[in-house]
Amino acid sequence: MTTSLRDHCAIVGVGASPQGKVPGSTAVSLAVEAFKRALDDSGLRKDQIDGLLSLGGQTSPEGPLNYLRLGETMGIDPRFTGSMYMGGATAGALIQQAVMAINAGLATHVACLFGDAAATGGGKFDRAQGWGDSSAIWGYLSAAANSAITASRHMALYGTTSRQLAEIAVACRYHASLNPEAQMRKPITVEDHQASRWIVEPLHLLDCCLVSDGGVCVIVSSAEHAKDLKQPRVLLSGMGQAYTTQNLGTEDWWYAPHQKRAVQDAYAMAGVGPKDIDVAQLYDNFTPSVLLWLEHGGFCGVGEAGAFVENGRIRLGGELPVNTAGGNLSESFMEGWLHIVEGVKQMRGQCGPRQVAGAEVTLVTGRGMALNCANALVLRRG
Repeated sequence: MTTSLRDHCAIVGVGASPQGKVPGSTAVSLAVEAFKRALDDSGLRKDQIDGLLSLGGQTSPEGPLNYLRLGETMGIDPRFTGSMYMGGATAGALIQQAVMAINAGLATHVACLFGDAAATGGGKFDRAQGWGDSSAIWGYLSAAANSAITASRHMALYGTTSRQLAEIAVACRYHASLNPEAQMRKPITVEDHQASRWIVEPLHLLDCCLVSDGGVCVIVSSAEHAKDLKQPRVLLSGMGQAYTTQNLGTEDWWYAPHQKRAVQDAYAMAGVGPKDIDVAQLYDNFTPSVLLWLEHGGFCGVGEAGAFVENGRIRLGGELPVNTAGGNLSESFMEGWLHIVEGVKQMRGQCGPRQVAGAEVTLVTGRGMALNCANALVLRRG
């Protein structure tokens, strides 16, 4: 893995709109609000933003959310632009694209944007994009079903239990209780998790991500430009992407082994390993996702993640604090964009009561579509 992009760029601004249920909002209005907040956070002027990347392919009552609509609304005519749709892998992929554009001299300051009004705008997850019809004959129609198969297989092979999945949900909710911007802040217990209704067995309601309105913006600049801006630099030290076209026809598809390649490539570029990671923001559309990321990230061996999450190990104060703002499970479901925001804030030391003392390196992961897309970022205090 080339190291030529290590520390070449930095995240210089982050912003998020109100989260949860935001009546009267649209995907565009939420994204624009996030952009305004990120711009203020960075200290840049709007006319300095010459790159605009967004999640695309997503439609809303007002039409498609893409760079054209966002640029028109914000009054930006960028030199470099584009949209892509990779579900929960989009945020990391767009940030990596921004780094490559800046490195190639195609842009100087790139805003990466997301907006969704799923909670109040009628968005549903009953037929997520990318699932196709070939699995419908098995009753396999949703992201929850996919992760339920992952959980069942992990349980069958390694003895993982539902109570261990509960440890992930409980930790994320505890972290959200310390986050004034989180959608769900009331602490829960393992017993609360076990008593919550089934969604797709063995997954309970509290194993599942939220449905949320919100917008998020991340601004990327060169590391040199970042020295002169408002916030402490957060360097993009490592990046990795990995994909697979395999699914039910491949025996180990449920384990998403390509995710390990994404993390290992990010580690290699950054020159770090799992022991160097102080805090992790691991994509948690469902609790089993965290188990796989812990194993793919080298924090424990294959089949050992269930035991790893016990005894507070992934909570604040534990060996590896995970999803310190609450994650998709309790903060807000922004398809992984807020994981990056929290990673940045941890590196800046701006997380208040949920700050991991002395944290200097964080791992952020994302995955999406039919879980065939994966990426990872290593962020470092600059």
